[in-house]
Amino acid sequence: MGFNPASRVQDYLVFGEFGDVNPSITDSSTYTFLSPERMAELFEHEIEGCFLYSRHFNPTNKYLASALARMEDGEAAQVMASGMGAISTTLMTLCSAGDEIVCGRTIYGGTYALLKNLLPRFGVNARFVDLCDHDALRAAMTPRTRVLYCESLSNPLLEVSDLPALAAIAHENGARLVVDNTFTPMIVSPLRHGADVVVHSLTKFVNGTSDCVAGCVVSSREFIARLNDINAGPSMLLGPVLDSTRAASILKNLHSLHIRLRQHGANALYLASRLEGLGYTVHYPGLASHPQHGLLGRLMNPGYGWGGMLTLDAGDLATANRLMTLMQREQVGYLAVSLGYFKTLFTTPGHSTSSEIPLEEREAAGLHEGLIRFSIGLDEDIAETMARIDRCLVEAGARPVGRART
Repeated sequence: MGFNPASRVQDYLVFGEFGDVNPSITDSSTYTFLSPERMAELFEHEIEGCFLYSRHFNPTNKYLASALARMEDGEAAQVMASGMGAISTTLMTLCSAGDEIVCGRTIYGGTYALLKNLLPRFGVNARFVDLCDHDALRAAMTPRTRVLYCESLSNPLLEVSDLPALAAIAHENGARLVVDNTFTPMIVSPLRHGADVVVHSLTKFVNGTSDCVAGCVVSSREFIARLNDINAGPSMLLGPVLDSTRAASILKNLHSLHIRLRQHGANALYLASRLEGLGYTVHYPGLASHPQHGLLGRLMNPGYGWGGMLTLDAGDLATANRLMTLMQREQVGYLAVSLGYFKTLFTTPGHSTSSEIPLEEREAAGLHEGLIRFSIGLDEDIAETMARIDRCLVEAGARPVGRART
């Protein structure tokens, strides 16, 4: 029987002192002790069930972290104030001056900017490679490589990472595999395929309501302890603390994630199939035409769909902009960044979420100017949504490559 992340999350029960079905929110920054000796002991090492200061942990954040660890089949987790907080503290835990990171060439623009522009100021450099080319990947690894970094489903081109192969290459070279699983929570379980650390932007599908910013790291107990080390842990010392009220709301939303994922995925597959049938260039891993369709089929946990993200090539930027303006007018969704919301969101990543990547690098990777990234919503009548999109395509003058619309 396969791994079932939703059941793992739902089997995690928290009972309050008075039987509250939702854990009470801890509205406190600091905690009392009955003896100075116990306080001193907690400064030396974590003691289960004991809390010192909310920059380290508080009960509400601990509940959410424990549920996320169960979802990812990890030993422990840490929740943080953003996905970038999770990524940056993870990389700072694993790397020191003189170390190197090898990373996929198509990743979220904020991650690219962190690796390309900020970390080199502290002596940590990155190489960006096509992770589908394993020979090129092996050639990029050096004795100084400490991290191989990838996204389970790349942003925005939706390339599927071969996690077992990447884990093998990383470990052969003494490196750790760090996987951003933001696009495929529950759908893919990277730790079960050899990854060492998983990070999420909880802002997106996990929370699902676009009302907060949050992130998490899931790994071994040893790694989470390193993140939180009182003397040298980046999470402890940089302080990307998630507010406990937000942690409580995310924990509630986490319990409906599996239901939302199925609807996101069913809607995305419907739209991708119809758009491809009209002759448009569509990237969606649920399509048999996707280069890594079979790979994701082998990696995924059954029952959660193929994900809620797809991309459509409108041909050029001007046409893409007209199309997005029309789709917002026709109530297909919103022209907005982010993803995982119950309404469809769309943007041209080359001019938004991937704008940090230089134009020549975007073009070399296949991230064209006319590419629109969709986060497909929870629409009840997806056929009507498709009809609206089709009308917008006609009005925008968006034509499939080599075909004229009639």
